[in-house]
Amino acid sequence: MATVAMQRPQRWDHPLDPNMQSADVERLLALAPFCHMDADRFAAQASLADILRNDTRLLRLKRGDVLFREGQYGGSAYLVLHGTIGAVVLRPPSSSEQDGGRVRRWWRRATRRWRKRQGQQRDRRSRPRQPSAAQEQPGDRSVLATRSIKWLADRRSGLQFGTRTDAQNTQLFLQDIPGVLDRFGASRIGAGELFGELAAVTRCPRDFTAFAIEDSVVLEIRWQGLKLLQQDPAFRQTLNERYRQHSLATHLRETDVFRYVPDEHLARVVEQARLETFGNLEWYAQYRREASKSPNERIVAEPLVASEGDYAAGLWVVRSGFARLSWRQGKGHRTLAYLGKGSVFGLREVVHNCVHHPEMPPLPLQTSLRAIGYVDIVCIPKRVVVEHVLPFVRRSHLPPPYTTPRYQFGQPITDAPLPEDRNQVDSDLLEFLVDNRLNNGQRTMVVDLARCTRCDDCVRACAATHGGDPVFERTGPIFQQWMFAHACMHCEDPVCMIGCPTGAIHRDIESGLVAINPDTCIGCKTCAESCPYDNIRMVPAKDAKGRTKMDIESGLPLLQASKCDMCIDRGQRPACYDACPHDALVRIDTSDIDSLEKWWRRRVA
Repeated sequence: MATVAMQRPQRWDHPLDPNMQSADVERLLALAPFCHMDADRFAAQASLADILRNDTRLLRLKRGDVLFREGQYGGSAYLVLHGTIGAVVLRPPSSSEQDGGRVRRWWRRATRRWRKRQGQQRDRRSRPRQPSAAQEQPGDRSVLATRSIKWLADRRSGLQFGTRTDAQNTQLFLQDIPGVLDRFGASRIGAGELFGELAAVTRCPRDFTAFAIEDSVVLEIRWQGLKLLQQDPAFRQTLNERYRQHSLATHLRETDVFRYVPDEHLARVVEQARLETFGNLEWYAQYRREASKSPNERIVAEPLVASEGDYAAGLWVVRSGFARLSWRQGKGHRTLAYLGKGSVFGLREVVHNCVHHPEMPPLPLQTSLRAIGYVDIVCIPKRVVVEHVLPFVRRSHLPPPYTTPRYQFGQPITDAPLPEDRNQVDSDLLEFLVDNRLNNGQRTMVVDLARCTRCDDCVRACAATHGGDPVFERTGPIFQQWMFAHACMHCEDPVCMIGCPTGAIHRDIESGLVAINPDTCIGCKTCAESCPYDNIRMVPAKDAKGRTKMDIESGLPLLQASKCDMCIDRGQRPACYDACPHDALVRIDTSDIDSLEKWWRRRVA
């Protein structure tokens, strides 16, 4: 086996901007908010100057240049140093997440077709790598990406885009800026203002399109640097306040119940809303510790957001993460559903008490809400809901009243009948998914054991596509006849990204797939140890010639992270899927209850 000796890679071997000079860092340190930060809050080996030198870069934009687009994934925040940036929401408030799902499916199909035409079927270990989302230059766009942007823009908003190409990249720019400002009422972000941090912190898609209204200079701060900067308490508080001022109204507007609330009333809702967090962003550690406990013990240990039988004090809106909807049954708890971003809890009780039966004693909460690992919640008091929200919701759009409540006067009704399930998914399957945190998966590999003959053609095809090393294991937790294999699920909330010191593991900005850049992976094992599902493996690193990289000091192989990448470079469906002769393998979105219901109905029919 051929080998090559080299130094073990380090955290900042690949700075975000190799051209960042010491003079640039000094100028940044003299600007807000960095000049107001307490330098003693930062470790000596990762000082404020080190963060700016390695985790930021200067972007010089011309008038109209698009920085990022609505719906893209991104791992960076941006600080305007000079000029003005426009922020515009192109998606109309009435559009649904289902529409976004269709666009994403179209994108994946188009990507496969384009890659197939380009003949990109080279060995995974030797092909040139595209920059990661955290390393991408502001103008880096493939021909397909540019065409797809134009297609989506022309179809959905009528905007006109152009492209400008130089020796290194293609820059997308927006045409008719005055028309865009008049038509969409773009917000203006001036010098000294931060933006884009919410998508970076929560690992969610961008909720607006950002472009340069005039020639501008912007400082990009990748997620790793943004996390370190939050060691300064004032900066951390600034991020929280910015969400309330600039993003909360937009997120509420995307929820059905707030869709037609007038701006002046929605502003009052934002003023009175409370932002609360339950659980921990790095929830995987506790999940591993409690994996051996019984399901009921794990449910009881989950952070309680609201308890059945308590006073219905208002609405709880999930802004990120997941929550378990359940009720008590016997000595345990029964899972009814899991709620994700944009879901509302408590609405039916408030409507029952204040609209359908205001003359009756108020009903308490009929179900409980618990954080599944981590959840960010927006709490809106009942008084605010009644005064500023419900008057603008059609009665036909309100939930029906309770006819057989389970709780009254804060106590359970002993002879109340068991309510029917709220969805068509087997409640045992819901319990299984939530207990194993599989509700986090957007592309979960499921193997039908009634069809699978254990021929391992899928594993061999995977290995052949990935340089001899399969990136999934045909093992995993089993529910009835379905096995949920140890393959990357490309999670809704990819906690494997949280601790990566270099940004090597990241979301692809277009497809949302979680990818690993081997050029910046330093083999620290943080992502593999953080993955709650054991879907990331450490394998010997190889160079472009297929030689195993050896540590020059220890003589041991250097490792790098490896996982399923959905065979995105094949230009076709994943190799494992095509190789299965019995149609036993499928990928499903277990984070979306509607997709799960459709799959369940097909399989049990």
